[in-house]
Formats: sequence, C-alpha cells, structure tokens
Amino acid sequence: MGDWYRYEVEQVVETLKTNPETGLSAAEAAQRLEQYGLNELIEKGAKSPWLIIWEQLTEIMVVILIIAAIVSAFFGEINDVIVILAIVVLNAILGFTQEYRAEKAIAALKKLAVPTVTVRRNGRIEEISARELVPGDIVILETGDLIPADGRLIESVNLRVQEAALTGESEAVDKVDEALSGDDLPLGDRRNMVFMGTVSTYGRGTAVITETGMNTELGNIADLLQTVEQEQTPLQKRLGDLGKTLAWGAVGIIAVVIILGVIRSNDILHDLENLILTGISMAVAAIPEGLPAVVAITLALGSQRMLKRNALIRKLPAVETLGSVTTICSDKTGTLTQNRMTVTVLDVAGRTADVKTLLTAKGFVQEMEHDDALPTARTLNLLVTAGALCNDAVIQTNIDGETYVIGDPTEGALVMAAAELGFTKEQLAERWPRVAEVPFTSERKRMTTIHEAGDSPLALWGESPYVAFTKGSVDGLLEIASHLWTGNEIVPLDTELLNRISEANEQLASKGQRVLGVAFRALPSYEVKDETEIETDMVFLGLTAMMDPPRPEVKDAVANARTAGVRSVMITGDHPLTARAVAQDLTIAADGASFLTGRELSQMSVAELEKVVEDVSVYARVSPEHKLNIVEALQAEGEIVAMTGDGVNDAPALKRADIGVAMGVTGTDVSKEAADMVLLDDNFATIVAAIEEGRVIFDNIRKFIKYTLSSNIGELIVMLIGPFLGMPLPLVPLQILWINLVTDGLPGLALAVETGERGIMKRPPFHPKESIFSRGMGQRILWIGMAMGLVSLVPGYLYWRMDPNGPWQTITFTTLTLAQMGNALAIRSNIDSTFSIGFFSNRLMVVSILLTFGLQLALIYVPFLQTFFHTEALSLRDLLISLVISAIIFVIVELEKWWRRRKTVNS
Repeated sequence: MGDWYRYEVEQVVETLKTNPETGLSAAEAAQRLEQYGLNELIEKGAKSPWLIIWEQLTEIMVVILIIAAIVSAFFGEINDVIVILAIVVLNAILGFTQEYRAEKAIAALKKLAVPTVTVRRNGRIEEISARELVPGDIVILETGDLIPADGRLIESVNLRVQEAALTGESEAVDKVDEALSGDDLPLGDRRNMVFMGTVSTYGRGTAVITETGMNTELGNIADLLQTVEQEQTPLQKRLGDLGKTLAWGAVGIIAVVIILGVIRSNDILHDLENLILTGISMAVAAIPEGLPAVVAITLALGSQRMLKRNALIRKLPAVETLGSVTTICSDKTGTLTQNRMTVTVLDVAGRTADVKTLLTAKGFVQEMEHDDALPTARTLNLLVTAGALCNDAVIQTNIDGETYVIGDPTEGALVMAAAELGFTKEQLAERWPRVAEVPFTSERKRMTTIHEAGDSPLALWGESPYVAFTKGSVDGLLEIASHLWTGNEIVPLDTELLNRISEANEQLASKGQRVLGVAFRALPSYEVKDETEIETDMVFLGLTAMMDPPRPEVKDAVANARTAGVRSVMITGDHPLTARAVAQDLTIAADGASFLTGRELSQMSVAELEKVVEDVSVYARVSPEHKLNIVEALQAEGEIVAMTGDGVNDAPALKRADIGVAMGVTGTDVSKEAADMVLLDDNFATIVAAIEEGRVIFDNIRKFIKYTLSSNIGELIVMLIGPFLGMPLPLVPLQILWINLVTDGLPGLALAVETGERGIMKRPPFHPKESIFSRGMGQRILWIGMAMGLVSLVPGYLYWRMDPNGPWQTITFTTLTLAQMGNALAIRSNIDSTFSIGFFSNRLMVVSILLTFGLQLALIYVPFLQTFFHTEALSLRDLLISLVISAIIFVIVELEKWWRRRKTVNS
C-alpha cells in the first residue's frame, strides 16, 4: 500500500496486524524480519575494474595502435613497438583513473539511518537497532529524533518534522494523526506520515512503521540513484565520434597506400614489408596520440582554476560540460534561497512596513516608552516584542561569531527579526518574565505565553499584573480577538478593520509568505485551568509575514546566464505560491507564467511533458521521480542540463543531469556524492562563473584539436604526396610519434591555460549535436594542415632532388615541427591577432615553444638520438632555411584571422 495516509489509524493497524498498546511480539518481529529483511539500504554492485580496463583497451583508436605494434614487432621494429605500447598503456591509465570512482552516494544515504530507536514490543518499551525495525513496529518519537523508517502516525502531540532534505520544503511540517483525503498527495502534503531520514523538531508522537529499507521513500531514492545511467558529456560524445572517424580514416589510408603500392610495384613480395610499414606510419600519423592526455590535463588544470572560484570539480568531464550547459534546473530551498526563514513584512494598524526598510530607517522603530514615538512605531515595537516573547526559539553564537537559531525555523525568524531591530530575547525576557504558557496545538494553530506585565507607562494592560501574548494563524486569532491596538488606543474590531486585516493576510499569502497574527490581553492572574479563559476577548496587534528569502546575488546570476543563452528553471518540493513568488522575484519566471505541480506531472505522460518542458520555468510540490523526469524530458529535447540541489531528494536528478551541482555548505552528503561539482560557497552566482570557465576550457580544447589535427593532416600530406613524387618514406613512425606527442603536446598544454575570448558570455552555448568541427573549424584544420604539409614537403623534396643521400628527411621533419610552433602561436585566439593579445601574455606558451625547439635540436645533433629517430645533423644554413620556411604558417594563419575580422567589421 502506497497510500497509507488515506486510512484511519484502526484500518492501518488492522492491515499491519499490530497492536498500538503492546506492539509486536518478539516472535512476530523475528518472522517479519525474515520476510522483509533488514531496515537498511542495499547497494548494488559497481562496474568491475577489469571491465573498465577492457573497455579502455578495446576503443577503436587503441586497437589500431595495438595492431600497429604487433605488425612492427613482426618486422623487427622494436623501437616502434616500445613507443606505441607506452602510448597505449598511458592512455589506458588515464582513462581508468577518470572512470574508476567508487559510488559513495548509497554509503552517504546509509548514514541517515539511526543506530537505535525506541519501540513498543512485547508490551513494554525497548530500545533496538534501527536495522531490526519491521512493518508493524510501534515507534515512539521525541523532539530531535531522526525518523528511522516510513510510518503512519497514530498519535501526534504538537509534532513537527523537518523534511527539507527529502521534500525541499524549508518549513517544518505540522503533523496530524487523522486520515487525509486525496489521490497521489505529494510527500510534503502527507501530514500524517513520517519518512526515513527526516528529523522531528518539536513535540512528540507515535507511529506505526509501514515501510522499511528499500521500500521507504529514501530507499526509492537509493534505487533511483543506482538505476540512473550516467550520460556521456558532450565532449566525450564528440571525442568518441572523432576517434571513430579518425580510426576508420586510418584504416582507409592503410588500404589506399597498400593498394596503390601493389599497383605500382614490380616485385610485390619485396615491396610488401615497406608498404605495410608505410601504411602503419600513415595510421600513426592519422591518430592524435597526445589528445587523451592533453584533454585530461586541460580538464585537470581547469578544475584547479574553478576551485579558486569556489567550484569543486568531482568528475573531470564536468569541467567542459559546464561550457555547453543550456539549462540550469535549480532546487529552491538552500540554492536559490538562504534556507533560513526570515521576517520580511510587519503589518499593523493600516501600515505595512518592510523589515529591510525598518533596519535602514534609523529612528523609525523607537523605544515604546517614549510618549512622542509614532503610533505605528509603538505598535511595531509591541508586535516585535510579542513575537519574540511568545516563542521557544533561542539565538546562539558559534566560535566564529556567526549567529544561528536553535528551535523551530518560524519561531527563530521572529526572534532574529526582534534582535535585528534592537530587541534581544534575553533583554525582553528579563523585563517580561514568562510565568506560564499554553503550548501550540495543531487543532488551535496558536501558542500563548503569559508574562509579568512590566512597567510600561503606556499602561496598555491597566492595573493588571500580567499580560498574555498569542501568536498563530490569522484566521484563528481573529476568531478570539475583539479589539485592535492602533498605537494610540484600543478600539473595537469592527467589520471594516476585519476586512482590512483579512485582505492584508491574503495579499501576503498570495506572494508565498507564511503569515502569523499576534495578539495580547491583560490578565489579573496566570493561574488558569483552561486556555479558553485566556484566549478570548484579545487585542489584535498585527501581522508578521516571513519567507525563506532569495540569495541576494542570485538575481544578477540568473540575468547573466540568460545573456549567455542559458535558461534557469526552478524545481522544488515547496508550495506553488511560494515557488512562483521566488521565481518571479529572481526573474526566472515572468508574471503570469505557467507552472506545473507534482500532481499535474503525475498525470502527464513522458511525451506530454516533453511538449511543454521548454515553456515551463517553475515546478512545485515535485517528488524525486518528477525531478528525474523533468531532467530527462529536457535532455530529450536536446538540452544540456545542469541540476543544482542540496537535499537527498535531489540526488537522482543530480546524477542523471549532464552536470549535477551540489551545495557544499548546506548540501547533504548524498547530494555531494551524486554530483559532478560542489559549490563551496553555496552561491548560485558561482555556477555562472563556472559556466564561463567551462566555455574557456571547451574553447581551449577545440584550439588544441585544431592544432593537433592540422599537424596530423600535414603529416598525411607529406606521407601521401612524397611517394608519388618518387621519394622514399618522408617520415618514419617514430618521427611521427614525436610530432604527435611532444611537438603537439607541450604547446597543447600551454593552450590549456589560455584566457577566454572576447564576448565569451554573450554568445549562445554550443548545441549538443553541434560537431566538434563546427563554426568553420573543420575548414581551418584542412587548409592549415594542407599548407603545413606542402610547406614541409617542398624543402624536403628539393633537398632530396639535390642529394638523395643527404639530410632531406631531417629537413622535412624539422620544418614540420617548427611550422607547428608558428601554428601554436597563431591559434591562441580565434579572433584577435597574436600581436594584440601579446606574445608574452601566455608565458607557458613561450616556454613550451622554446623547450620544444631545444628538444628538436637535441634530436638533430645528439648522436644516440640521431640513431633512434633516424635524423642527421643539419648545418646552420640548413637549420635557418627550415626555420624561415616554417614561419610561413604563422603568417598565413594571422592573415586569415585579419581577413575574418575585416569581414565582421564590414558586415
């Protein structure tokens, strides 16, 4: 039964075959433990490390390299074998390290289970391990207890339960024990139920356990976490497609080389070895062996930069994913808001006052003793005083000097507001000592405290030695109030005043505010037998409205995200009116914008949700499954989704989203473990800063891909055209590997720290299906690569024609290497000239180019390296010729950028 809330206590008890007075017998409990299992969350097995290694070694690019190593070994090219296998091992280690992370989300969920619980068994009170709870157990709940399993309340004495981690609702829920009506009520509205992992904050109660372990709502979340499949990031998909394209391209090139060689050959058996080695060289040239390492290091460097901006990256691919985000789905409580109930409005005697205004308007709220104080100010003073005195919450200060509230969040808001306005609870309690109280009950929906009247010259309570302060629901207070305090006098509460108070109440409530009324009454004595003797003929003071306020920086962050083409969506378990008010305040939703509730979502099919998901910006009263469905519907529409949250209820959606973002301060361990990124300052604005950083990183990865693939195409041009000109093999496999790993790798790492392009946050994000070669990059790779190949081949060909036994191969190799250095300098910016951004603005690039140049000289002039890489020493004249010719690439790339800038200005 998933609808226990609909049934009377007697029906629930009968169905579960238990007794509220005596509980289960030991024998029955043991039998049920055997039937239902332990009350714990079950963790499914993770992917085997060996399976991860196997997946790394069976990627198509790696397979081709392994085949190349085997063929090279067959022909005795041991040096080639060693280098190729070293590359394979390095890439496998990098891939394994990134993927092999033990999932800790379920372990974090397990921490929410309590070690012991008080139950009725065998007709007596016992303390047992929470793991041994079974359906039908009678559990006794006190203030501060963690709820050990899901249960139906059979008794609730002023019980309140904080369910924010599970439902997203910031306010503690008043619990009842009577049956509720309605189909598929959201968890937050099932007020006669308690749920595993939540905590009681007030009162006491008794519950019969209905579900344990994986059958609880928390267990449902655990199951969702483990069944959600992790989506590949846009970069992983693009690099996967790129790898397949290049791998099949390499296979095609090998086939073409061998077929053409066979056609031209006069002695197939003699030339076959040379043809196969040439084909292997071509395959090695086509595959960017340094790409996985450079991408991994680029992401790691990016994560370090993000850490300086208070964004902790847990999974490296998330660094790039941020740059592709098109939609941010954010939880409300603790993410967009402060997760702290705050008094925002005081309404008295025809005047509504904003608390922020009161705090800044010095002198407006004056001491009530002053007869010359404004009447409204005097009433505000009394309203604030009464709210703080009729209150059990207290303010504490931690070792860092930060204040925090102990007690109910609503009461804490009243005490905090009084303190901010200059009335500390300690001072008020000393002046008006509490002598008696009538506790809050859910039936009356109010609380009353009785105090010694003090020495106020206003003599509101005449000669009476005591005064009663009452706070509670506005409608309930108006039923027991007969007068109103105007600030000057007590007047009868006529129809006009009643209407005015009711209208103010409705207006504040419609904005998503929690509204409480406050009243007082003079008393001759505090010794009363019945609350009705006190709570009658009261004097109404005013209204206090409170809400969990938005974080001050969020509104600008939402606007900045919108400018960058990123839409913000609120998904919360809170009340629809509250959600809409906060969303409109933050400009997430426009006035009159539509929103969906959990009940409406439950009645929609996946196809129906996908049709409207692009138009709805606010979802309220949603369950964990709903959050998951919304994220999946957005992804089905082609969106790259970032999901932010801090509660247990957010974890499945955090894991399913393209990037899950958890709160570091207020977030639960469960949400952090499920997330890709953790905000250390819980600042929504940090997400936008991280998106900007992600775009910079994605741009830099694209620059590296352009850089390395243009080099690969240059190598292929040299290797394809050279033999057609009658030349021997222009480059040997080890020289190609040197270019792909060292010559590409060092400047490639320098590109990783390049700063962002102009206007990076004023352009739309890359579409998820947009190719890695989009926006003209593919064309630039082709023409730069062709130019590089020709620039390198021409001097090598001329030297070969002059002396076939001369250093023509070294000239070709060196020219291609140095041409890459010019290319690296020129593509640092896609828009601006290298001269305008400055040669030394990226000092790591300068160092890497100088280091690569030095290593290239070592290959040419150090004897044992000459032997290993098949190079010859060049004269100073030959080296200068190679250097000058290679500079052509830098010049033509800069000219192409100048031409594009000129076209942009003219258009």
